[in-house]
Amino acid sequence: MTRAALVTGAASGIGRAVAARLEGDGFAVLSVDVKPDPDGPGEPFAADLTTPEGNRAAVEAALESFGRLDAVVANAGFQHVAPVAEFPEDRWDALIALLLTSPFLLAKHAWPALASAGEGRFVAVASVHGLVASPYKAGYVAAKHGLLGLVKTLALEGAPDGIAATAVCPGFVRTPLMEHQIGAQAQAHGLPEQRVLEEVILRPHAIKELLEPEEVAEVVAMLTGPLGRSFTGVPVTMDLGWTAQ
Repeated sequence: MTRAALVTGAASGIGRAVAARLEGDGFAVLSVDVKPDPDGPGEPFAADLTTPEGNRAAVEAALESFGRLDAVVANAGFQHVAPVAEFPEDRWDALIALLLTSPFLLAKHAWPALASAGEGRFVAVASVHGLVASPYKAGYVAAKHGLLGLVKTLALEGAPDGIAATAVCPGFVRTPLMEHQIGAQAQAHGLPEQRVLEEVILRPHAIKELLEPEEVAEVVAMLTGPLGRSFTGVPVTMDLGWTAQ
């Protein structure tokens, strides 16, 4: 029987690459985004994942379409860069809702189906910022740290039913989300935009390069496959040497 996966934030960047990779592995994929790409991989589904209703609807749509759910990849996210004293409270609330509450709700609603799958997988695309911090990213860093705690709990609860839960923690990836940060980082750090990539974005990387979305998708594909059984309750770090320093 064809395995089924739900991938959020699938219209671009890492989510799109993950949806395409899983589809190539034979998964039926529900590609969830606020504005899904009808020409992208998987079956498009529009949902506002900052709301409880949107998360419930996404899981229900996957089950209605495929009759089962073997993997959930919680990837949707955005960034806001500002000093803490100026950090807008509505942006804090939205970051926590999408980066932390949405993965919890997806797990909650998908849990019975993942347990029935026998070897269910829950993969959260976290960030190296789930392990370390950077200035001007209070909401994002707090949410990603919380996401790692959620994954640990899911792993412990899911083990009796064969559910593995992991958090992929990449460094900076060449995505629209990263590219949109450059102007905000330039303003926050008082640098010209052309210097931000080298002096801010890539500064903590030991290897001064960006990861590609397809590289993250390869790791997610491994975690949703047979080898993923042994990776549970842990961050899977791919940070080009960031946390080695």
